[in-house]
Amino acid sequence: MPSAEINGIVAAYEDRGTGPALVLVHGHPFDRTMWRPQLDRFAATHRVIAPDLRGYGATTVVPGLTPLSAYADDLAALLDHLGVGEFVLGGLSMGGQIVMECYRRFPGRIRGLVLADTFPAAETEEGRAARNATADRLLAEGMRGYADEVLDKMVAPYNTHAAPHVHRMMCATDPAGAAAALRGRAERPDYRALLTTVSVPALVVVGRDDTYTPVAEAEAMHALLPDATLAVIEGAAHLPNLERPEEFDAALDAFLSSLTRSAQVKVRNRTDAPTMGA
Repeated sequence: MPSAEINGIVAAYEDRGTGPALVLVHGHPFDRTMWRPQLDRFAATHRVIAPDLRGYGATTVVPGLTPLSAYADDLAALLDHLGVGEFVLGGLSMGGQIVMECYRRFPGRIRGLVLADTFPAAETEEGRAARNATADRLLAEGMRGYADEVLDKMVAPYNTHAAPHVHRMMCATDPAGAAAALRGRAERPDYRALLTTVSVPALVVVGRDDTYTPVAEAEAMHALLPDATLAVIEGAAHLPNLERPEEFDAALDAFLSSLTRSAQVKVRNRTDAPTMGA
């Protein structure tokens, strides 16, 4: 597995295919393998890059508190290392919030946004306390008890095919990395005003049965974005890319194809534009 030394850590990642870059950011408490169906599907048409965030998978664990800005800076540094200038950026849950932070920090590099099963609001006082309490618990008890409790919310109980992979990812996560992420997310900013200024197309995706980020929240986020498509994936909860990969991939493929068509039209328009004589 390739890795890169960036920002004082060693970041592991997958980098498959050629073509326009598609960068996929995993959620909590997972790793890059949550994007395995999309790596398999889109490497035929895109350069698909899926990193392990700091504290997750095979990337360096940094205890304490990791703000979303640190993940965004890591992504920018990794993409610089890989020689990637512009890219479509997608993320799920916490990954979606990292995507929003990336757009806040370096919007000029991003050709399109994919926001899956996520939400833009800052944490409430109650939510902040709950995230910090969960962080304390993970450090004291490890991941398995937490993974057992939340599995049926991550993956709908009827999607038994996806549950083992999701449970393995959660149990394999380092508690210190997961706790640092929870503490960082508790302090995240409110991205709702930012979303109203997004100048690139966006795809909002949500599982019909997601209770962490219900459809109503996805609809509200979709309404904030100036140029967005909403895809509700039937028969899925919080991880539609694993629960219903064919349906998720169809929505993503349509979005990526629309970006390609738009880019081709812009190129033709520039080529066909009349030139002024001296």
